[in-house]
Amino acid sequence: YRTTNKMAALGPVITMYQTLVKEWSKKPVNLDNVGNMLTKMKLALMELQFMPTSGTTPSAQELIVARDVLEIGVQWSVAKKDIPSFERYISQLKCYYFDYSSLLPESPYFYQLLGLNLMCLLAQNRLAEFHTELELLPAKELQENVYIRCPVALEQYLMEGNYNKVFLSKGNVPAESYHFFINILLDTLRDEVATCIEKSYDQISQKEAYRMLFFDKETDLLNYASKKNWKVESNRYVFRQDVQSKQELSSLKIIENCLGYAKELERIV
Repeated sequence: YRTTNKMAALGPVITMYQTLVKEWSKKPVNLDNVGNMLTKMKLALMELQFMPTSGTTPSAQELIVARDVLEIGVQWSVAKKDIPSFERYISQLKCYYFDYSSLLPESPYFYQLLGLNLMCLLAQNRLAEFHTELELLPAKELQENVYIRCPVALEQYLMEGNYNKVFLSKGNVPAESYHFFINILLDTLRDEVATCIEKSYDQISQKEAYRMLFFDKETDLLNYASKKNWKVESNRYVFRQDVQSKQELSSLKIIENCLGYAKELERIV
């Protein structure tokens, strides 16, 4: 009797799931429609208790449906540029990926979405959580899996201060969804570089600023400089600095200090 009722309740949910998959597969996708369907699907899944509990174990079909819905939710959140929603979906999804992995086959999106989560943490400078997530993955995947190797390499470039490679990585991401988080990361780095430029130079040519800030188009630099309220004089950006607070250091001295800090940090770690 319970099995019959369970299958009867499952039928409408499967129909809703199939409609969701069809809507998500449309090009271009209507994100609002998908969002409404996801909300209804989550309510349906909660009513059916699509997670193992004491004394009960859902069927593989039930678990796969729930997992697939959450995977769509993760990708939908990126498309909507909604980080809190992304974090909620990925948190729920990880239960199916790790806690209940023995009950269902590995998802084809397993490494892609876990790599996407690493990109999210990296973009927000949550490095402790980033390394905690890495510990959940097989060691060989850190270098061999294209989805995991991307955030791992980016984190290494950041630790080295090799911002040039970080910016160049924008054109070599393993999935379209990765662009959302790498753009956040690049914007943060660009702001840091811009702050250093303001503190280090009295003035700088527009050509040199364009190169140092890694813009793809000159109009992007002009818009960025306008947002930063940079003053332009004869094709150069001029920064008025407080003479009393300005400290001039030679390039050699700066490099020497940075190497010293790196050595001390390595000893601490």
